[in-house]
Amino acid sequence: MKSNGTVGLMQGFWATLEKPFFVLAPLADVTDAAFRRTIAKYSKPFGPAVFYTEFVSADGLILAPEEGKRKLLADLQYSEGERPIVAQFFTGKPDIMERAAALAATLGFDGVDINMGCPDRSIEKQGGGAALIKNPALARELICAAKRGAPGLPISVKTRLGYHKDTLEEWLPQLLAENPAVITVHARTRKEMSKVPARWERVKKAVEIRDSLGSETLILGNGDVKDVAEARQKAQESGADGIMLGRAIFGNPWLFSSSPSSAEPTGYRQEHQNISLEEKLQVLVQHTKLFEELLPHKSFAIMKKHYKAYVNGFDGAAELRGKLMETQNANEVAEIIGNRRSEK
Repeated sequence: MKSNGTVGLMQGFWATLEKPFFVLAPLADVTDAAFRRTIAKYSKPFGPAVFYTEFVSADGLILAPEEGKRKLLADLQYSEGERPIVAQFFTGKPDIMERAAALAATLGFDGVDINMGCPDRSIEKQGGGAALIKNPALARELICAAKRGAPGLPISVKTRLGYHKDTLEEWLPQLLAENPAVITVHARTRKEMSKVPARWERVKKAVEIRDSLGSETLILGNGDVKDVAEARQKAQESGADGIMLGRAIFGNPWLFSSSPSSAEPTGYRQEHQNISLEEKLQVLVQHTKLFEELLPHKSFAIMKKHYKAYVNGFDGAAELRGKLMETQNANEVAEIIGNRRSEK
């Protein structure tokens, strides 16, 4: 299953990463430009090995009226501190995927990822997301289309074990046949959503399937990983080339700020495990201001899911969180946090 040309060309920057590596998951209305920039700042000097954008509608990016395109392009903005960064798209149309991939190359992205796992009904109705698990032929066409659109970029896929049931043994070889640079396996089916524990033995099976087929595609595991130490453990147990962390990033832009340490049993030492409450609240304010500055077209309510994560586990957290949930802009948030400090 070798690609045309060298493996390094197929994998692009992925081939340069030391294994196992740890990457930031694309989370809708979470890992937006403001939060990624915050993570990049506070995960130094190590940080995620790779950043992904939130998923973006390829159809909207190519076909929407100018105002719609402008908003979607804003969702694709990134800073140099986030490299390497991968643009994630969803669509069920190969011609649209080809054009979106070409645009990603023009915008300077380091890679393109195709969402083949999102369970959102509206996305599935468009033939994208998890619906592609039921349509392997179209899934393969989309990979080929992305390669045509961005021949200089590595193309990757994020998917699940199956749709109604686990069909990994049938589904994964279909994707591997097109030689994507990376396949990220969320270790649950579409039907299971996130209602059951991730089955990491199936990530191990994905690695075995890849190896048995002689594929050079990298396999990443995803699901229920709480920190970098556990990510390293999961990589060792499953044989995955890397691990994708998602929900653990909520309220914790320091998640990836760890350094190698052979003295630790896990192989990693957390550098920022004792973040002070005051620093955490100041980062909350900075994050909010970035959101307002970079994403003025988005509802301020999106920020409030972050407040639930930043503000917990201390005396008075519920009261402070309640006040923050009533805010309408960054100035109000800064004022509430400032008043709390002056009252102490």
